[in-house]
Amino acid sequence: MILMQLPPQITFRNMEPSEAIEKAVERRLVRLEKFFPRIMGCRVLVEVPHRHHRKGKLYHVRVDLTVPGEELVVGREPAEHEAHLDVYVAIRDAFDAARRELEDYARRWDGRVKRREVPERARVKSLFPHEGYGFLETEEGREIYFHRNAVLGDFDRLEPGSKVRFAEEAGEKGPQATTVAAGE
Repeated sequence: MILMQLPPQITFRNMEPSEAIEKAVERRLVRLEKFFPRIMGCRVLVEVPHRHHRKGKLYHVRVDLTVPGEELVVGREPAEHEAHLDVYVAIRDAFDAARRELEDYARRWDGRVKRREVPERARVKSLFPHEGYGFLETEEGREIYFHRNAVLGDFDRLEPGSKVRFAEEAGEKGPQATTVAAGE
């Protein structure tokens, strides 16, 4: 059962409407809603773009999903996919692509997208090799704790004054480096 706020719209262009194709589209929509229940609306276009094609009908399927704050549009071009001589393969491919777009949207929606941050630069300020930790000094003069397990490479090769790049997070007792890599 489809739960969207707006009923889905299925449009046929250059071909006769088909109840079997509508059912196939509706089954795919139900799967998408199970994956991401916040879909607000959906429009699906099933068409045969060229009426007089010599080798048979190549189907084009376009899926427009309305989700909070965005519209996701996916279309599978038949010229790129000879398998789209079968309308059900074209529908499957379009909805698989829509699911991937929806997965990306869902990660952005709930904050699971990893942001690539440029590692900061620092110098090793002090080392306590027997205890397995040390402190970095950033270009701004901040002091950052790091443990030997955060060092990419050999902890024992570091020495005071070594230039490093690092990533940090808030630790229990202040900022700490999650990774430390030697070099500029």
